Amino acid sequence: MNRLDISNWKEFKISELFITETNKNKLQVPTGAAIAKKDLTDGDIPRVTVTNMNNGIVGYYKNVQSDDYRVYENFISVSFLGTIFYHPYQASLDMKVHCLKLKERRLNNYIAFFLISIIKKQVSYFAYNDQLPSSTLTGLSILLPVKNNEPDWEYMENYIKRLYFIKRGGISTVVNYVGKPTTKRVDITKWGIFQIGKLFEIKRPDSRSIKQYEDGSVPFVSSGNFNNGIDKFVTPLSDECLDRGNCITISPVDGSCFYQPTDFLGRGGGGSSIILLYNDNLNEKNGMFISTILRKTLSRLYEYNDMGSSNSIKQEKIKLPATANNQPDWEYMENYISYLFQQQNNSLQQLL
Repeated sequence: MNRLDISNWKEFKISELFITETNKNKLQVPTGAAIAKKDLTDGDIPRVTVTNMNNGIVGYYKNVQSDDYRVYENFISVSFLGTIFYHPYQASLDMKVHCLKLKERRLNNYIAFFLISIIKKQVSYFAYNDQLPSSTLTGLSILLPVKNNEPDWEYMENYIKRLYFIKRGGISTVVNYVGKPTTKRVDITKWGIFQIGKLFEIKRPDSRSIKQYEDGSVPFVSSGNFNNGIDKFVTPLSDECLDRGNCITISPVDGSCFYQPTDFLGRGGGGSSIILLYNDNLNEKNGMFISTILRKTLSRLYEYNDMGSSNSIKQEKIKLPATANNQPDWEYMENYISYLFQQQNNSLQQLL
């Protein structure tokens, strides 16, 4: 791909695009705070700190009843050292980790990836002795594509989608070569065969229909085969329990599979109710890897008026990377997707 033509892009300050707050008469983006280690108890909420490893996540903890325990959702984290990550899930922020949450639009993976690549170039010169405070971050300017003098979010999203498509070394590498005995890109000859019902805890959502809900901020996941299966964002009913995130959703209609990072409301009841797969070893990256494998396998089976069911899907088998003792190699899957993301990031950086 040729370098991007940015001659018609427009400069926007961080404070124009992202939520800000006032602290001691200074405008700043929301930022984290220190919590003593003795006050942190193992739990489910990721805590993001100043590190360039594991999406910035240092551990998973329970809520802490303190004003200094600050939790955000669907945001980009920027540390004072310039490390940047996207978090579609709820996460708490440690001291000197800042929150970039769009004012008037909900982030998705594609837009976040585009923004991160742009912002990273602006903050790349910050080092430990030249720290990036939250008040300075608000004044930084970034160049973005525009439409009607406003950020062209659709262009950003479509550009990243197109980049993924063109870079065939992306996740499609896994899809294209599953089932072949050998390949130049991914050698699957030593992968293991795993039965879905033994690998995952399988659940169904409660019976519900999207017609019951008003617009809101919680994903409603159904059997669609695009947009991560999300029909729309809704407001849960009173006292309604959400389906737990960090799972893979399967459409029994056509075998579409998606990793769901956050809690959601799943379409339940009837034959087209989605199917939920849980495993304690799942995370966003190995979940994306396995979703790709599942989609390739199941789409062949359920494409001709032959819908899957919880029982039939339990019996299906998939090929996955395996350890020496024939267990799924979760680390390999995570590292593989991390590598692909880094390749895509490098490609975008070269085009800017």
